[in-house]
Amino acid sequence: MGERPIGRSVISRDRFSRLFSLGDRNDPSSFAPGLIIGDDDPDFPVSIAPFSSSMDNSTIPSSMKVSTRANLCFPFDSLDTWESSQGLVLPPSLVESNSGEFGTGAELVPVTWNSLHHDQSLLTIGLQPSVIVLTDSPQLSSSLGLLEQALLTIRTNFPSSLIWTPGIGGPDNCALLSWMGVDIFDLARSRQSSSLGVLLSETGPRFPEQSTNEDSSMESQKEMWVRAISATRSAIRDGTLRDLAERQSTSSPRSVEHLRRHDQLSFEISKQIGLSRSSVDFGKKLRCHSFESRGDVTIRNWREAISENYEPPSRQCDVLVLLPCSAKKPYRLSQSHSRFRRAIGNSRAHEVMVTAPLGLVPRDLEDLWPAAHYDIPVTGDWDNDELSIIRRMLNRLVERVGYSTIVNHSGIELLLADRLVIDTRMGESAGSSESLERLQDAISSSFSEDGGETDFSVRQEKIKSISRFQFGSDKWLDDCEIRGRPPIFTITKDGVQMAKWDPRRGRFLLSKSSLETMRELKLLKSVEINPGLDWVGDIFPSMIAHHDRSILVGDEILVIQEGKLLGSARSVAPGWEWPLGPGKLAKSRHRL
Repeated sequence: MGERPIGRSVISRDRFSRLFSLGDRNDPSSFAPGLIIGDDDPDFPVSIAPFSSSMDNSTIPSSMKVSTRANLCFPFDSLDTWESSQGLVLPPSLVESNSGEFGTGAELVPVTWNSLHHDQSLLTIGLQPSVIVLTDSPQLSSSLGLLEQALLTIRTNFPSSLIWTPGIGGPDNCALLSWMGVDIFDLARSRQSSSLGVLLSETGPRFPEQSTNEDSSMESQKEMWVRAISATRSAIRDGTLRDLAERQSTSSPRSVEHLRRHDQLSFEISKQIGLSRSSVDFGKKLRCHSFESRGDVTIRNWREAISENYEPPSRQCDVLVLLPCSAKKPYRLSQSHSRFRRAIGNSRAHEVMVTAPLGLVPRDLEDLWPAAHYDIPVTGDWDNDELSIIRRMLNRLVERVGYSTIVNHSGIELLLADRLVIDTRMGESAGSSESLERLQDAISSSFSEDGGETDFSVRQEKIKSISRFQFGSDKWLDDCEIRGRPPIFTITKDGVQMAKWDPRRGRFLLSKSSLETMRELKLLKSVEINPGLDWVGDIFPSMIAHHDRSILVGDEILVIQEGKLLGSARSVAPGWEWPLGPGKLAKSRHRL
């Protein structure tokens, strides 16, 4: 009988990290991220350490065994052991040399930097081993950008496999490595630290504190691991792993380098495949508490979209009003912005908030993710990097849209050639009576008459702007009526409901009646399921014939079968996981 695959289900997702349940999904024995232990390691509960490993170096090439410490493989009736041959491991610097002797295995597959470039067997359709071991992780970790490239390659090509990076994990970086896609950690660094009389803690290696009776024994190292694994799992479940990874990265310069290079590579591949999300559940926060937050894909994609693609409402392309942000999100709920809006008093003025790290947030998009959900310390001071981002975005937006007048109530000094810039702050606070009076006068002098727009037209322009930003077009809204009490709107056409606007989650709740129109206009991404399949539930990997690689978490996607529109589903997994990701990929919404 061949090796059996491990049972794994996704409990929670956070970018490339996964909280997996291992074994029977109805009664899981363990979870990942977790540990793999050897004969000389202290004992851990199976819930923390689901695997054990051993090496046989008596032969060339050496071989490895990994055993489950509980009944994790279907039908969950016994322990399992997987074996693999290590192959010939060349240094990463010899990547151009094809050794021809690669690691082999069925459920336990060793890979190296060299094999990722030359081993054609890794391209086998449907290959999703239980565990992939990046055997030359220590060498890649010491080379500029190689670890990040290797992990992104493995994670996006083997979304269902657990990834182990031997020799580089510790309580001080397991959240960071998990953010980059690693699921399994070993105690190699902890054993080395113990031998040197050092305690490898969540904040990095340090000498034990004698006044509190600390020591560097493996039992003490074990305690650090249990706390670190627990914190990492909890952060994945809560959607706060990025914040924990940023804090862990400060434990060493090398960790900061890994995070920055991972961010850059993620941003580059986000042009081709979906990585993040288009909307979030109510209450979700994007924590931007450190400098490293600025490199996250979610933030960089927002800044690029506003700079290069965003189109403001058609009647708001002449006068741009720059306003400071507020701690309360969306901004319209803050007292300060209520005062700003009363002073402006003209719906033809295009209000844009100036903020870090997003740069610019137009008023019409303030309910969207991440504009309505980011959390950042407010000090009133700007560093040079923040100012550079804001000015670069502003220059590009003004150039594209062609505003003739900029009313600057943000407090930031601006230099815009060939544009009238009116400073309404004059060094004073944004909420002072003098500043607000100057703001009111600047708006009055910029328009020869009042806004002259009905509530309907204002609502319509806002909804159209959101549609252009999310779908790339507002044509589906032609001849539609938009009703409701702000900020919740109902969109109807010829008396039939097409959609609702949900500001709490920043997305359209599309009705069945809108799906054919959205398909004709090619505004929604789609998935095609296998011919002859009776679609009765959610979308799972085995059902997929074709899919759109740019799918984001939260996207409404059309479900197609043999050219026929069956309905829609909402994605719970980003495009890089499709079609081989573990578990449910999209939740059913409408059936026609």
